Amino acid sequence: MPDTTAAIVVIGNEILTGKSQDQNASFLIAELYELGVKLERIVVIPDDREEISRTVRDCAARFSVVFTSGGIGPTHDDVTIEGVAGAFGRRVVRHPDLENMLRSHFGDGIDEVRLRMADVPEGSVLIHPAESRWPILAVENTYILPGVPELFRSKFAAMRERFRVKPFHTRAVYTLQDEFDIAEDLNRLAADHQTVIIGSYPNFTRSDYRVKVTLESKEPEATERALSALLAILEPGSLVRTE
Repeated sequence: MPDTTAAIVVIGNEILTGKSQDQNASFLIAELYELGVKLERIVVIPDDREEISRTVRDCAARFSVVFTSGGIGPTHDDVTIEGVAGAFGRRVVRHPDLENMLRSHFGDGIDEVRLRMADVPEGSVLIHPAESRWPILAVENTYILPGVPELFRSKFAAMRERFRVKPFHTRAVYTLQDEFDIAEDLNRLAADHQTVIIGSYPNFTRSDYRVKVTLESKEPEATERALSALLAILEPGSLVRTE
């Protein structure tokens, strides 16, 4: 069964210019890994309708699921809805259920600026988590989330379990050997255990180990076989610990 893959599209001039720091991608990285989803792309793009369309179109075609962050407010630079609609060749329409929710919430204070929050790509699906007042918008395999970190996190938390798949099984080995000295061994290990992702991370700030090697697979047995092979090729006395 193929892996569930994901892309994150962070939208906002404020991120690219340093006015704001992105917190949503780093949050979602950890969440998706815990859920067993293989994150393969993070893209940061400006508030540009055509760029959003191009990027979302490409990501939606290549990955199982896409999450966008930002650009869904009522101001002139909030063009994510139009951009996502363009990605799928759809019109922007006013969703009657969202309009009714907005009119109920704002009452006589409703105006066209507030009603703009009911505009969605045609054919969008509204996801109504019990924990959230406002629904989450999905277009095919793309989920449109707000840029405000607190809202982004609460929206994702409300629907996170729908993305859970078979988990990753990861082991780590810490060694006193230098990365140059184990590079060829790791190359052979990777060739012999092709279902296991092997990472090598040298350490330059601590004295208790020199390299951390990670082994990761959706198959626990494959990870454990690679771990045994790795421990067998390390120099005697060089192993610090395993996790």
